[in-house]
Amino acid sequence: MIPNHPEPEQILLENVLFALGNPLRLSIIRRLADGSELSCNALRPEDVVKSTMTRVLRDSGVIWQRPQGRENMISLRREDLDARFPGLMEILLQAKS
Repeated sequence: MIPNHPEPEQILLENVLFALGNPLRLSIIRRLADGSELSCNALRPEDVVKSTMTRVLRDSGVIWQRPQGRENMISLRREDLDARFPGLMEILLQAKS
């Protein structure tokens, strides 16, 4: 695992809301909501720097990021988020952008 993944009890609501307040980051979470794990390149629009795109999501505790070869694989920490903030992810995923 890549460093800077907070423990579940360290995930703060204000950090999650900040991370998902950005339309690009929210769209990434919507793509991962079905439980899939996608590469950073598969999630990244061409005009966005790879490291910038996921750092806030990882540091806030919204995603897991793990290396696989030359790529980083990204998945949603849905179980941790649902346990910490019941119903929040469902509301955010259903909200219209």
